Amino acid sequence: MTRKRAGGRWLFAVLAASAVLVSGCSGSVDPKKLPGVYRNDEGGQIELSADGTFSAERVTTNESTGPVDFSGSWDYQDPDTSSDFVYLGVEDGGLGKTGGIQLYVDDQDTLYFQSDPDGPVTQKLNKTS
Repeated sequence: MTRKRAGGRWLFAVLAASAVLVSGCSGSVDPKKLPGVYRNDEGGQIELSADGTFSAERVTTNESTGPVDFSGSWDYQDPDTSSDFVYLGVEDGGLGKTGGIQLYVDDQDTLYFQSDPDGPVTQKLNKTS
């Protein structure tokens, strides 16, 4: 009888762990739903287009610079070891260089810049359309 209870407890533990893992995955971001306009109260705006291009206006990407405008192409990244992010390939040099920057995905409707992974969020933008 003890052996049966131990087996039942083991099965329950496995099922409970599986439920936690599955529920953690259910909130994943669908990259096809990312295109749209994201804004904040300070006038910052990013528009991610379905064709893979973006435009940014009055965006603050780090703590040491003011708002800037730039544009280019975007691509959703879902790495196993860190936070999901949108890679912004800057083409017009609006950041003082041609290159890229990471725009992190908080959830399906919220994106944010964070120049230092251990520092505060620099700017958060919420989807409006």
